[in-house]
Amino acid sequence: MDKIKMTTPLVEMDGDEMTRILWQWIKDILICPYVDLKTEYYDLGLKKREETKDQITVDSANATLKYGVAVKCATITPNAARVEEYGLSEMWKSPNGTIRAILDGTVFRTPILVKGITPYIPTWTKPITIARHAYGDVYKNTEMQVKGGGKAELVWTDKDGKETRQLIHEFTDDGIIQGMHNRDSSIAGFAKSCFNYALDRKQDLWFATKDTISKQYDHRFKDIFSEIYENEYKEKFAEAGIEYFYTLIDDAVARVIRSSGGYIWACKNYDGDVMSDMVSTAYGSLAMMTSVLVSPTGVYEYEAAHGTVQRHYYKHLKGEETSTNSVATIFAWSGALRKRGELDGIPALCGFADKLEAATIQTIEDGIMTGDLYLLSSLENKQKVNSRTFLEEIGKRLSAKLQ
Repeated sequence: MDKIKMTTPLVEMDGDEMTRILWQWIKDILICPYVDLKTEYYDLGLKKREETKDQITVDSANATLKYGVAVKCATITPNAARVEEYGLSEMWKSPNGTIRAILDGTVFRTPILVKGITPYIPTWTKPITIARHAYGDVYKNTEMQVKGGGKAELVWTDKDGKETRQLIHEFTDDGIIQGMHNRDSSIAGFAKSCFNYALDRKQDLWFATKDTISKQYDHRFKDIFSEIYENEYKEKFAEAGIEYFYTLIDDAVARVIRSSGGYIWACKNYDGDVMSDMVSTAYGSLAMMTSVLVSPTGVYEYEAAHGTVQRHYYKHLKGEETSTNSVATIFAWSGALRKRGELDGIPALCGFADKLEAATIQTIEDGIMTGDLYLLSSLENKQKVNSRTFLEEIGKRLSAKLQ
């Protein structure tokens, strides 16, 4: 068969460690034999970020704004140990945080369900989608250690130079302080993205924060969501037969555990990060979750949501066999290719993405899977295979579907 032609490139953001190895194998085995792949390539591996003083991360985000669709591999966010390991000149910020600050918008994460893997919470028979605000809060924070006692204040200087001060804390000993922010326009974009996604999916939308404690910061999110819903979406939701409601995040957690799934749960940035890990793990595996950032301007960034699999990478470097789950990374590619096909009017590219996902799920349901899923699967004739063999088995099924 002739390769499927692309007219506009994807922005391709390569990553780190084991997911970087899988990234290349996925292209070699599952994509490039069938698609005349066009990408604008950015290496977001930690060495290149150090070499460019992280400018390459900014460049990749700006390229995404230009082309409209990106696909991103998992990347390292360095801590003190990584600074020493890689000889970094500074502790570079999260690439995802930098990209999301430029693109703005909302990250939607949905578990991938397969036969033979029962969620740890057995009542969850339908997927729960986490809608995570992608701007601000702790990911764009400013923080410092303070020594020897003193006074910390929150200071606002308006455009006329007038200062407003508020005491944070009177320190009598050493401590730490942190400043966070968000923007009304970004919160409004978050709300509209969630409401539109719920209408598109025809699913109920929950939003949860802690406004009883954070009476200004979190309450602002609650008020903006409520105002936009009442003025723009209430009638649309009624017509679609779906519901929007707000609750405290601790109440939401209790409701989620008792639910059967099948709704969208909107969270602030950090809450969404934590809850998406919880939801994906409870459904079976961190590597079985799709993730897409949708900006208010209609820009899409598909990513492998969770982790560079450091332990497997060092085994791989020693020549040892690994059995690393690549499903989320495959679905990042399929999601980006499908969206590129939709935007450019290339139905063959959309069809290829559908078949790639179907072949991936079929492989697992045929009993061929990586080690993490092998431990979870209730299928009788299951087989644990290594990282590359898993991709090759998907490739066989994909080839049959494309004939």
